[in-house]
Amino acid sequence: MAKQESSKTVALALGSGSARGYAHIGVIEVLQERGYDIVAVSGCSMGAVVGGFFCAGQLPQFKEWVTSLRYFDVLKLLDVSLLSSGAIRGDKIFNTIGDMLNGQLIEDLPIPFTAVATDISCRKEVWFQNGSLSQAVRASAAIPSLLSPVRLGTRVFVDGAVLNPVPISPCVSAHADVIIAVDLNTDAPIPSRAIAVEKHEQQEKQAWYNGIVSLASQWLENKQGVHEKVTENLGKLDILTEVLDTMQSSLAQFKVAAYPPDLLIRIPNDCCEMYEFYRAQEMIDLGRDIANRALDAYEQGESSLYGQSYKGRMALKR
Repeated sequence: MAKQESSKTVALALGSGSARGYAHIGVIEVLQERGYDIVAVSGCSMGAVVGGFFCAGQLPQFKEWVTSLRYFDVLKLLDVSLLSSGAIRGDKIFNTIGDMLNGQLIEDLPIPFTAVATDISCRKEVWFQNGSLSQAVRASAAIPSLLSPVRLGTRVFVDGAVLNPVPISPCVSAHADVIIAVDLNTDAPIPSRAIAVEKHEQQEKQAWYNGIVSLASQWLENKQGVHEKVTENLGKLDILTEVLDTMQSSLAQFKVAAYPPDLLIRIPNDCCEMYEFYRAQEMIDLGRDIANRALDAYEQGESSLYGQSYKGRMALKR
């Protein structure tokens, strides 16, 4: 593994990708182990969640929590609205995140942070750079049709990925030595040596479905038709995730072209389903694996399958 002779400052852009976003934790760990000094972070959706915890100095606590969750633990955090509309309110999840962040304000964080969301009331991208950290990450992660939007006054916010799935532009003003972006929606293959990133077997997915039926039945006096309704809506979620992944992948290419980073770390979009939040450790391990591969090449002044260098700038060689 290549090592740096001296520390380089990094502005880090963390992209959207739901459960794949746990890979951001592995990327951050590798950057720090290699001696990079992360001086600014921008994040979208799950990238905003991970980035917010990192800038607040609480990423180890967040990692400990998410790696302890198994799929039935995640199931208990879901709201029953999945039965009627295919949507998840997310209140329990984000209440837990809010409790962990304990009222912190973005402007008080030791590392500058930007959470990118989309204001659908005026159809534009919004950068949260002050105010409540938990409210900002909640707004940034409100996936349309999956998680309920956030209303602040007359404004309605949804996932920043609707307009900017890889938020590089807020990093430009940080004037760091290197801008590194992490895209969770690429067509890169899953590394052959990656640790435990193969898709779960069908029976495990069926256990997830059965668990939703069991939990939902606690609120329903008449269980007849529950299984069919849940299965139907989960099928709709599968289609929705495909649509969102396709949209984000296309938008990401435009954003990277407009604001090319020094290094784009490429995470495979087929490594994990959008809602498989019980696979945190696997995604963290994958993030570490790919970050090491990308940085090994980058530190030699080269691009690789998992790390695309732009601008021909190679800041590490200066």
